[in-house]
Amino acid sequence: MFLDVSQFSFVKDLEARWWEIRDEYLALPEDSFEPWVQREMYGEGWSVYGIYAFGRRIDAAIHACPRTAAALDAIPGLTTAGFSRLAPGTHIRPHVGWVRTVYRSHLGLVAPEGCGMRVGAEARSWRVGECMIFDDTVEHEAWNRSDHTRVVLLFDFLRPGASEMAIDEPPAKVRDFVNKRR
Repeated sequence: MFLDVSQFSFVKDLEARWWEIRDEYLALPEDSFEPWVQREMYGEGWSVYGIYAFGRRIDAAIHACPRTAAALDAIPGLTTAGFSRLAPGTHIRPHVGWVRTVYRSHLGLVAPEGCGMRVGAEARSWRVGECMIFDDTVEHEAWNRSDHTRVVLLFDFLRPGASEMAIDEPPAKVRDFVNKRR
């Protein structure tokens, strides 16, 4: 289920800074991205660059992307954030997230035609400079049917009324992937 972004006060300011964030993404070395660890969901073509992991800053990424980090610091209850890329032809198969205490958001940075995602029964396409917020615990999938890479700033933030103490523990494979980046 997608949520109405106007419910979240930080969205407008974040969207106003999309180009700064995109420029920091573009300045990152190609080899700083790694395939997302849950390869059974997609096979090849999904890579990430972490900035925040389960409430902790990744210092090297903060240093490399200071404007992005400053924009993320304005998001109440931020738990996880980073750049997410989908290569041409990539399909992230339908799946359900495990974290019940957060909402997930994507800020479109590079959004070619032919890229989209489905959450529940609704499908949407990314738009450059715009956020989509959704419930990751609802079945969802994403695809890139274009000839160009799709890039978003992906981030999770605590749902209203959720406590940081209640953040769900990630699967061991994900926890190990994140811990080696700190």
